[in-house]
Amino acid sequence: MKLSTEEADLFFKLMWTLQFYVKQELGICPELSDVARYKDDCSLEDKSVIRQAVYDNSHLIDKFVTENPSGFTTEELAIVSQWKGFLQGDFYIERFLKKHTIFVSYQTEAVYGVQGLYEALDEMFYPAQLPALVKAVLLPFKGKIVYDGLLHGYNVSFGRGISGNIKDAYLKAKQNNRIIDSFDVPSATLLARPAKKQAIKDWQPEIRVLQAQAKQLKAGDAYPALYSPVFSLVKMSLDLAEQATADNVDKDALYKMLRKMELIVNRAYKLLEREDD
Repeated sequence: MKLSTEEADLFFKLMWTLQFYVKQELGICPELSDVARYKDDCSLEDKSVIRQAVYDNSHLIDKFVTENPSGFTTEELAIVSQWKGFLQGDFYIERFLKKHTIFVSYQTEAVYGVQGLYEALDEMFYPAQLPALVKAVLLPFKGKIVYDGLLHGYNVSFGRGISGNIKDAYLKAKQNNRIIDSFDVPSATLLARPAKKQAIKDWQPEIRVLQAQAKQLKAGDAYPALYSPVFSLVKMSLDLAEQATADNVDKDALYKMLRKMELIVNRAYKLLEREDD
């Protein structure tokens, strides 16, 4: 979940050069007269100021591409030009995956798959620290999403409620194929994109066989009281499975069945509580 060394080298070559250009245009730190000196000698504090100046003056990205002061290739200039589509804000780092690190927008709950640069993000944060809130700038880079090299972490921790909400935002995006892992795909296209569907087994015949068998489950007065709700749950679970695996899923019907099952589960709890030990 990080760029290759060659890709990271390219990213920083372009980024340092762009930042140096903006620095020169705005007259910041004039004593740093070339890219090498800017990269090696500029303080982190001054680099942070110049970094922000790039995003506050994004028209200079166009000027940089037009003038091409460093003789970049067409492909390299295209990468820099795309950085006008930067996304700056606060993000929760929710989890680390093999493919990328999950960032959840604090503002919108949109979910992004972000690559590390030279280091994978799981080398910078411990899993026990997650979710972690950071201020970041996300950039397109060769069909991927990366951060721009600087993450500002907030010294805050989250309870189960907020952590659960962040996790739900990720799971919802995953379930509906809404994880944004490239800015090459327009947001409107992504939101309209249906969830990925794979060829799956039709379980309806097996479910109907089980439903027929479950009809034989009957609990009369001679049986323990718990049998009745338990057998009802078995039958309702199969009805739920039939509805959930249908070609056209009726979400309202599923909600209604689940609420009814919840009532029966509560009834079973009460029966258990009344049972003598």
